[in-house]
Amino acid sequence: MTAQTLAERSEILAPTGVAPLLTSDQLRAHFDISKWTANEWRKAGCPMRLLPGGRRRYDLAAVYAWLDQRSEAIAQMNAEKAAKAVAGRS
Repeated sequence: MTAQTLAERSEILAPTGVAPLLTSDQLRAHFDISKWTANEWRKAGCPMRLLPGGRRRYDLAAVYAWLDQRSEAIAQMNAEKAAKAVAGRS
């Protein structure tokens, strides 16, 4: 059996409605992040599935959705901080 890319696996599984799950190494490679960053994401609530034996797997769509929510929350926190700073100067 030859190795398949994520795109190939996604295409094969698309008709079934199932998305391929990524290993931690694949997640890090996809987002070009360090092991430390991946662990920080996990601690911050990055969605994952824990398989028997403690292996972690990640649904790429769920990770993207989590990152989008996180970006919105950070943007909102920054806007609130800026509003407080402006109000504090008045």
